[in-house]
Amino acid sequence: MAANTLSRITRGTGPALVLAHGAGGGAEANWGTLIGPLAEHYSVIAPDYPGSGGSPVEEGPLDLDDLADRVVATAVEEGHDSFDLVGFSLGAAVSVRAAARHPGRVRSLVLVAGVAEATSHIRLVVDALLAAERLSPELWGRFNLAFAFGSEWINRHSPAELTLLAKAVAAGTPAGLRQQFELVTTVDVSGDLAGITVPTLVISATADTLSVPAQHRRFAERIPGARLLELASGHLVTVERGPELLAAVQDFLAARHR
Repeated sequence: MAANTLSRITRGTGPALVLAHGAGGGAEANWGTLIGPLAEHYSVIAPDYPGSGGSPVEEGPLDLDDLADRVVATAVEEGHDSFDLVGFSLGAAVSVRAAARHPGRVRSLVLVAGVAEATSHIRLVVDALLAAERLSPELWGRFNLAFAFGSEWINRHSPAELTLLAKAVAAGTPAGLRQQFELVTTVDVSGDLAGITVPTLVISATADTLSVPAQHRRFAERIPGARLLELASGHLVTVERGPELLAAVQDFLAARHR
């Protein structure tokens, strides 16, 4: 693999669809359950940021412009001049920046539980998560669960189940966790939003305590013509509301490709 090339999952045939994951996640971790169904109708390209999946950790901080360019490059390298783009959490900011920098390539956007701007709240949450990660893997896993999921989802699981989940989260922590979360603390795509001209669906997680619903609404309110869909979920919508999320993405894309 060439220098600065991101590893990626590729599957399916049809119109190109790029999936941009969140901080501390990865192509498989964030999109695994959706890739198969989407690949029945689309050429799915799901890149891994540096330090996730098969993409090695790189020296120095991550840069939003560079990451957006490299996500776009994964589709071009796979032979697609244009594509639809779905971004989760940090991936929503990456997707907006990609659309702003490459307007001829991005056909449409789906922004899921996105981060539009690094507020004091987000920086405080990230500081707490990274402090927990420094102290112990299990503590990091528990903190991650507390912010990644809504209280209703958590309350449906026993303490023993949550302990196992926390250990699984800790075991799956990507090497690029810190760099990716540190990028979250610098994100601000507010200035890009008014210039986005492609059809956009914003999916808000109403019980999100990491990137709160006000962040999601900012995308919907400032991107011209954007449509807002609310799902009762914590931040990790792909787990809590996977079928509903899949249906929303499929319906949006199907209308675009009739």
